[in-house]
Amino acid sequence: MKNILYVDLTERSSKVIERPELFSTYLGGSGVASKLLLEETEPGTDPFSPDSPIIFASGFLVGIFPCMVKAVAMFKSPLTKNLGESHAGGYFASALKFAGYGALVIRGASENPVVLKIVDDDVKVERADSLWGLSPLDVEKTLRECRFEGMQSIISCGRAGEKLINYSNVIADRFHHFGRLGLGAIFGSKKLKAILINGRGEIPLEDPIAIKEKYEELQNEVVKSDTMLKYHNLGTPSNILEFNERGTIPSRNFKESRFRGAERISGEVMAEYFLERKISCPGCPIACIHLAELKTSFAPEHEKGRKEIFYEKVLVPYNYEPMFALGSNLLVDSPKDLLRLIYSCECLGLDAMMVGTILAWVTEAFEEGIINLDDTLEIEPRWNDTEAYLQIIQNIVDLKNPFYIKLAQGLDAASEKYGGTEFAMVVGGNGLAGYTTGYGAIAGQLVGARHSHLSNSGYSMDQKTLDQTISPEQIAGFLINQEDWLYVLYSLGTCYFARNIYKKDIVSEVLKIMGIDNTPEDLIQIGKEIFHNLFKFKIREGFELTEQKIPNRVYQMQTPLKKLEVEKMESIIKHYIHKRESEGLQLQPEEKALKELLSFEG
Repeated sequence: MKNILYVDLTERSSKVIERPELFSTYLGGSGVASKLLLEETEPGTDPFSPDSPIIFASGFLVGIFPCMVKAVAMFKSPLTKNLGESHAGGYFASALKFAGYGALVIRGASENPVVLKIVDDDVKVERADSLWGLSPLDVEKTLRECRFEGMQSIISCGRAGEKLINYSNVIADRFHHFGRLGLGAIFGSKKLKAILINGRGEIPLEDPIAIKEKYEELQNEVVKSDTMLKYHNLGTPSNILEFNERGTIPSRNFKESRFRGAERISGEVMAEYFLERKISCPGCPIACIHLAELKTSFAPEHEKGRKEIFYEKVLVPYNYEPMFALGSNLLVDSPKDLLRLIYSCECLGLDAMMVGTILAWVTEAFEEGIINLDDTLEIEPRWNDTEAYLQIIQNIVDLKNPFYIKLAQGLDAASEKYGGTEFAMVVGGNGLAGYTTGYGAIAGQLVGARHSHLSNSGYSMDQKTLDQTISPEQIAGFLINQEDWLYVLYSLGTCYFARNIYKKDIVSEVLKIMGIDNTPEDLIQIGKEIFHNLFKFKIREGFELTEQKIPNRVYQMQTPLKKLEVEKMESIIKHYIHKRESEGLQLQPEEKALKELLSFEG
């Protein structure tokens, strides 16, 4: 894996550059993408500038071992104005690799809508005016070739991306997502509607027999042990009842930690009455993607006012995070209504988690009189009012008035203009995930490079240490250790759900079979360097960890540890900064750090 495909949308040209040293140092995935992001982005570049790159990288072990399926996208986020990082399953990582590339860098912008088509070494940028305005689901149906060799993947943005909504996403192969932080809007700014990759090559292996033996050993662990069983059975919605019982599921915009309607939208209910199919990524036997059947109006605008209404059935992917964001957090307790909200985000190409965060703030802001009917265009946002929420989502994408335009920019922008920052549930510009588990969940998302609960599993640490007293220094240490190791896995292409299969000694063994002799300690150093690269980008683009604010609501919500204390949270952050800076990572802009040093010396 050494080839990087560069595509210029302005010139409609492409070239391949070999970078074997980049892949031997950083493996692939997040490691390679983070280095390319630093190299390819001029400091201060506007996220929507043609000079702002989109970088995709396939994991080093994708297509070789089980559960190695992830592609990583990196870009400058329009939502946070610093690091944009998103991971997706589906076929994209495998198709890119089988086409002969370890990474793809897209620069420039087209004047007209285009689709990028990559079939091995045949790379074309084609006009796609007829696709503009279509949902990612329809784009996928249109571009999908029924007969092909190798691996095929199609990813695209929706109308939200075309309108530059800062939290629009890119949907991969219909049921997977490059979610969070606005990759869809970067697609829209470049008039890039979709990418189709058809990879027909092979991955050369030096010792296929040894790899086959290890593959079978890992496959048995994945399939026959209980390690990943829950992801296949009920999927992540199995958390809903468990979290509700523990009092760790956010409800009513994090005002409460239990949800009275939890049983009605539980994983058990979804499986019994709505589940239609389960699907897997290639090379993974788990089938964690759960698809529910939803009956929708066939053509609501055309059939408006008619007695005869026709319906069609569609498949909607569901998992815990959107079910929290658009369910318990909004008090939506009807499975059908919850699926309608998720499906709306799917069709428009919106990040469902951020949409739920915004709708919860809008509802509470309306209750508090911070916004009024003039702002919402006569819509009364009320808890559990799905019809109102659907209209608000549509108005955001249509940029209906200054209020909706501000919502399209993100919750930081909206709450700074209208008020209500104390209950705007974002850290680092990104919406909080669905965990009121304790300090690890909040601090973990704050310090994580992409401000995601998947950055360092802080929520998981909370759950495992409920009966223990954990010091701020221990929490900070756990977050750092997790970040460093997860970035090794994210560079290999490992699915997050398989992190307990691919432990440090196993990964070291697997890489040795592949001809890379790294001890677990060596791998941790690689992960640490990758994380440093990500934060170097964030700092360079103006991010300051010490200036990030945590909404006051965090200290009012009930957790299993009772209410969180400001002093302990601040202590965790201080320990985290101290530990990271002792590694040589500078967490302040250079000018500010120098000024403070000179001030201290004076």
